[in-house]
This record gives sequence, C-alpha cells and structure tokens, in this order.
Amino acid sequence: MTALAYRVDGPRDAPVLVLGSSLGTSGSMWDPQIPALSEHFRVVRYDHRGHGRSPVPPGPYELAELGADVLALMDALQLDRVHLGGLSLGGMVSMWVASHAPDRVDRLALVCTSAKLGPPEIWTERIEMVRVGGMAALTEMVIGRWFTPGFVAANPSVVDTVRQGLLDTPAEGYAGCCGAIQTMDLLDDLPRITAPTLVIAGSEDVPTPPEHAHRIGSLIPGARVEVVDGASHLANLSHVDTVTSLLVSFLASDESVAKDLS
Repeated sequence: MTALAYRVDGPRDAPVLVLGSSLGTSGSMWDPQIPALSEHFRVVRYDHRGHGRSPVPPGPYELAELGADVLALMDALQLDRVHLGGLSLGGMVSMWVASHAPDRVDRLALVCTSAKLGPPEIWTERIEMVRVGGMAALTEMVIGRWFTPGFVAANPSVVDTVRQGLLDTPAEGYAGCCGAIQTMDLLDDLPRITAPTLVIAGSEDVPTPPEHAHRIGSLIPGARVEVVDGASHLANLSHVDTVTSLLVSFLASDESVAKDLS
C-alpha cells in the first residue's frame, strides 16, 4: 500500500467526508466545493498514488490497490466509518471501497464516473503516449474531453489551472492509474454496496456520459441519479453551485458520522 498525501478542512467534531479526484488531478480540484462542504463536514481530500503529493510507485496499478490505499489512510486517521465520494477515478475507487468494505461507508457520492470504461485499447494508447511524450503529449486532448468549447472560451483561468495540474502530474503515476482503469470492471461489485448513494452525471460529459451513471444507479440498490444539464466531465468545476448543492443536500441529510481527527 502507498501512504497517500491528504489535506483536511472543516470542524474537528463534524462528520468526515473523504473525497477522491480524477485521473490527472489532485485533491485541489475540489477547492470550489470546500467552503460549503466544510461548513458541514471534516473534509479529507487525498491524492491518488502517482498524483499530487503522493508517492509514485512503479505501475501499472490495480483499482484494488488504489482502494486499499484509501482504506489504509482511513485506518491511519482512525476513521471507522465515513461519507465517501469522488469524481471519475475518485468515484471508481469509492465504488471499490464501498463494495469491498461496506461497513466503512455511511453515504456514497459518485460524480461523473463509470463502473467499466473501455475499450482497453484506448488505455494502451494513452499509456504509450504519456510514457513516450510525457504529459504534454495528451494534455490538450484531455482538456478537450473534460470541458465544452464554450466553457474553455469563457473560463480560461479555470482551464489553465487544470492544464497545469495535468502537466504537473508524474507521467508514471498517470500511466499507472490508466492501467487501473483499463482493467476495471465493477459491475458485479455494485449490488454489494449498502450505503445510500447519489450518482451525478453531466449531460455533456464525453468520457463518462449519463448512460454510465444510469448503469451504476441501476446496480446499486436504491441509488439516486441526477443529470446536470450542460455539465462536462469536471462538473464540479463547470457547474460549481449545482454540484455543490447536490452534494451538501444529500450528504448533510444524515449527520450520523462524527469523528475527531487529531
């Protein structure tokens, strides 16, 4: 297991929310949500292995390894049970944790993610691109898949921050996590999830379109699916207020998970 870098915001006596980010980003991608979330929760944002400030072990990685990293972080922080959420890769890891350790998750929030994302050849090509040409070889392609052209034109500072985050991501870490997505298949695991679950999709999301959210929602008992009109893949950045409101209203409806992070 890899000891993950993390950041904590919010009151010590509040319920704990653990958040994971997308492939090629760090926990800072949740910055727009933190002011509202930290009013209700002690928010722990972690960086996946190979990303942000976390170590970069040799890849490829398995989704089970990324999930075990999160459980190890929870153990290190003495968190028996938490609200858990994530966007894209963070959502995939959250689904793995919630299905393999259901007693550790109180509520589950999944944003713009998928339980199975193929075909594998796409990820083989992506891995080769980044290992040969570095992150610069695919950054603009990724930006084009993460945001609509209109958002890119109207929000250059937001896009520049995301672009720099991609460029700063270690190539080996990015490739390693691509490997985890390449072999991922959570479809048979989802029915084991017992946590109340919110699945958020963006109507304009190219990498994980709404049908992926509906598939997740059909397999997790009692899951609720919300599609944000006009939102792209990084919906928490393109539609900040809507995504924040959905998360707060869903997660804060049950304040039962309280831990003290020392």
